[in-house]
Amino acid sequence: QVQLVESGGGLVQAGGSLRLSCAVSGNIFSINVMGWYRQAPGKQRELVATISGSGTTNYADSVKGRFTISRDNAKNTEYLQMNSLKPEDTAVYSCYAYVTNPYGRGYWGQGTQVTVSS
Repeated sequence: QVQLVESGGGLVQAGGSLRLSCAVSGNIFSINVMGWYRQAPGKQRELVATISGSGTTNYADSVKGRFTISRDNAKNTEYLQMNSLKPEDTAVYSCYAYVTNPYGRGYWGQGTQVTVSS
């Protein structure tokens, strides 16, 4: 069993910052790619950012320069630092991790609400 537990969501004013965390626990041999996705009301889930096991990052154009994804491999935890938040960033943010134990598959967190007020 593998669990992903997120924390750090909440309500913030436009221009503010939030930091999301996602801790992976359970039967883990290794974690490959990790990422964050979001889903706003009435919209499809979209990629926010990903980070490979070697640290290569990828961002959606809408968050480039404002969000930073990182990971602590010793703690099996990933982070999403969100700065200069905009009302359009309001969504449920979910973390993702591809875990090998020893067979590989993806796992999702339960999601955390981020609300940016104007």
